[in-house]
Amino acid sequence: MIKTVEGGVCAAKGYKASGIHCGIRKNKTKRDLALIVSEVRANAAAVYTTNLVKGAPLTVTKNNIADGKAQAVICNSGNANTCNADGIEKAEAMCKLLGDKLGISEKDVVVASTGVIGQTLDITPIENGMDSLVSALGNNSEEAAEGIMTTDTVLKEIAVEFTAGGKKCTIGGIAKGSGMIHPNMATMLVFITTDCAISSEMLEKALKSDISDTFNMVSVDGDTSTNDMVCVLANGMAENDEITAEGDDFTAFMKALNTVTVYLCRCIAGDGEGATKLLECKVSGAKTKETAKTVAKSVICSSLTKAAMFGADANWGRVLCAIGYSGADVDVNKIDVSFTSPKGTVDVCKDGAGIPFSEEIAKEILLQKEIEINVKLNDGDFESTAWGCDLTYDYVKINGDYRT
Repeated sequence: MIKTVEGGVCAAKGYKASGIHCGIRKNKTKRDLALIVSEVRANAAAVYTTNLVKGAPLTVTKNNIADGKAQAVICNSGNANTCNADGIEKAEAMCKLLGDKLGISEKDVVVASTGVIGQTLDITPIENGMDSLVSALGNNSEEAAEGIMTTDTVLKEIAVEFTAGGKKCTIGGIAKGSGMIHPNMATMLVFITTDCAISSEMLEKALKSDISDTFNMVSVDGDTSTNDMVCVLANGMAENDEITAEGDDFTAFMKALNTVTVYLCRCIAGDGEGATKLLECKVSGAKTKETAKTVAKSVICSSLTKAAMFGADANWGRVLCAIGYSGADVDVNKIDVSFTSPKGTVDVCKDGAGIPFSEEIAKEILLQKEIEINVKLNDGDFESTAWGCDLTYDYVKINGDYRT
């Protein structure tokens, strides 16, 4: 049984966190430096953006956790430390500053940055803020979550309890992500902590398996970011027998991890830049899993569909259009489409053709904050879900002057 609990990344045994304003951002009311620390060295795994342009912190983190170990995560917001000649040097300096302060190896530090691309990162505020950052360590998951936010408007965190090997285990996470969000990993920053004992190899297997149906199924604007990653630390302090192979305990871990990641996916999609609605496209009846995923992604990425949802317009033809150019092997003459929200469900398409429906009822359904776009392909047994948001005027406003 999986139970939601308070505490975010500090809910599991042996973790502390903090978040401060050190001066990277000009706005002194916004935290811009975050820290997560495990009492003991933890097993670690991470997945990174597929963008060929990668932030320097990703390179340094990948090298640092090549041995499957880490003990701390440091992340700054306000500057991505990407496309800078001294980027690697600055990312490594952040690791050394933290390592020296905590008395741990700089190689046991996960480092991340998010913000504007192509501006040199001044390490001075981070160096000057290190004492405050470390002294603030405590049960401060929210402060850490605030420290990694950029254009996010809401804090994103969750924690759940589950049982493995007869022991109570906890897994929690924080995330940032609002714009530059598009499938194919990672397109956001997500830091997950657990006290479950699980080997680095199985941790990596669990993470890679999970993201294909969660974080890789989120899209806000079609732009894949340069900097972002999902990282998991597992310190084993729950004292369950270490999970080293598939079985009941691994399945329990996977279910708990998925509960955390799906929740964070929905948070990220619903907080898309300028968004007013969370969109969830549920595809069923596909020939293959890949077909279901391709269709769901195409619908959720369609700018015309997103704009229609913003206007509460039941323009189902845009959904079919997105399916038609997705490249998926589907029979368009079998497709059914409906829209669902807390106000009810309206069927708008049957066997690939329009059917009579009340525009007034449809608008009432589509005016809600969360909308399900239900697509039945009626051609198999596979299904998939993707998450996104509506496309509003404010998206352009936010990104028109993001740098200045």
